[in-house]
Amino acid sequence: MRKVGNFDGKRILFISVSTFNYEREIALQLERQGAIVDFYDERPSNSTFVKGIIRIKRDFYQIQINKYYNQILERIKFVKYDYLFVIKGEVVPVFFLEKFKSINPNCKSIFYTWDAFGNNKHAISILKYFDDCFTFDRQDAKKYSIKFRPLFYIDSYGALLNEDSENKKYDLLFIGTAHSDRYLVVESIVKWCEMYDLKKFAYYFMQSRLAFVFKKFFDPSFRKIDYNKLSFNSLTKENITDLYRCSSVILDINHPNQSGLTMRTFEALGAGKKLITTNPDIVNYTFFNQENICIIDRNNPILIKDFFCTPFKSIDNNLRYAMSLEGWINDLFFEDRTIFLH
Repeated sequence: MRKVGNFDGKRILFISVSTFNYEREIALQLERQGAIVDFYDERPSNSTFVKGIIRIKRDFYQIQINKYYNQILERIKFVKYDYLFVIKGEVVPVFFLEKFKSINPNCKSIFYTWDAFGNNKHAISILKYFDDCFTFDRQDAKKYSIKFRPLFYIDSYGALLNEDSENKKYDLLFIGTAHSDRYLVVESIVKWCEMYDLKKFAYYFMQSRLAFVFKKFFDPSFRKIDYNKLSFNSLTKENITDLYRCSSVILDINHPNQSGLTMRTFEALGAGKKLITTNPDIVNYTFFNQENICIIDRNNPILIKDFFCTPFKSIDNNLRYAMSLEGWINDLFFEDRTIFLH
């Protein structure tokens, strides 16, 4: 661990959406660095219904949201915080931020989003309540005049870097939520792998059967999905790292409405795995190396078999640290700036 700032004895109110337990990893890292963390899920509930209603018509659920945040205020009214840390800001109400700041006038507030503002309009309305605002999307950073900070990989992926690369089970690995055109793009690449005798594993996650029915009704691309290829059980962190351990190349299909690099990008590179991605913006990053990263067109994916045959090229240690969760936290809280763009 590289000591950059001092969290010793500092108290953090951490509010974040629950996203594949990344919020838990962040809280644990903050605690490892000496902070006292009080975590609250940003949403009152993570049921499929509540997630859907928040995205479609948040006003219908506003009474419950307000009640939830009033309960948080009641629980923390006698606690003095050094930091307020919010990730995504999908439903955090203005009254909560105003009240919190009134009882913690000296608290530094930090906002981060790993979603494009085009998918999360509410977050735009609360940016002015934070001392520092960050986004993973460089286009949004320019548009809204906030700071740009890419994502990270957690330690379990970084630990794979120096493991024996022999006896791999899969040449290509895809793990991801089924959304937009992702399933169709992956399936076309799976067929290409079959043509060239490359071993592959694709795991398509769907939050629930109800969510699939809903998507199939409203999204034409979902009508082409083979239901039998979907999984409604989320893989554990251990499951995923085991799959990474026995794979050579990771496939990343970004959302077509996002230009920011995915978490999968950093997990793959942090684990020392080669990457195939549909995100052309990756060429602008300082860690881009065409020996490690292959960019494909999602509408006409063309792969080269030789890419699977060459080893991963190491990344500079300082840059690798900046790509880690610890480096990400130190950047957000202590301005341990790293240049990620050419």
